Amino acid sequence: MKVEIWSDVMCPFCYIGKHRFDQALEQFEYSDRIDIEWRSFLLNPDMETDTEATITEHLAESKGISVAKAKQMGEGVTKMAAEEGLEFNMDTIVVANSFNAHRLVQWAKTHDLGHDAEELLFKNYFTEGANIDDLGTLVEIAGQLDLDTNEARNILDGDKFSNIVKHDYQTAQGMNIQGVPLFLFDRKFVVSGAQETSTFLSALKQGWNNWLEKQQEIQDADIEGVICGPNGSC
Repeated sequence: MKVEIWSDVMCPFCYIGKHRFDQALEQFEYSDRIDIEWRSFLLNPDMETDTEATITEHLAESKGISVAKAKQMGEGVTKMAAEEGLEFNMDTIVVANSFNAHRLVQWAKTHDLGHDAEELLFKNYFTEGANIDDLGTLVEIAGQLDLDTNEARNILDGDKFSNIVKHDYQTAQGMNIQGVPLFLFDRKFVVSGAQETSTFLSALKQGWNNWLEKQQEIQDADIEGVICGPNGSC
């Protein structure tokens, strides 16, 4: 069964949501039969990377709120992350466009490493204070995934996988996805936001039962075709 996850690396709730989803997956009996596909979403496609600005200043400006209010929001999400065992260092976060980070994820997906790539990018962004729009940083993360760093540099220095990132974003807009994270189970059940682990587990079970029913319908149709023939006569 496929689970599609629309997410942005610069979204704190996407990191928290991933952590809770992973916990649910550990409790799910058929976790080895779940196909996870990370889909690219851009919260701020036109944002310019600014290594001099703080994330608090950027948040205040982009949302039209005071710096004090932005700082309070940052403290709230940091506390929420800590309750999940995640470390957020808001003071060291680099204001960076996430487009190239998404390109790295899309490439990693071709090596079945999309889930691992997301985890490393989240950690580098929120915990380590890394610039996720920096070519050297992304190449280093590729190396941590045991991907070829020379190939990574060639890919990221060009525009490969840009079309996939753009397509994912356009698909999200067509589906009226306005915020992330968004988890889509078997193209039927949706979980929006960093919900509790129990919610993700319930969605996994519902999606799995729906998927099994569809597989049974396909199997029954194949059997009927063999017994009765393609024209429906027995």
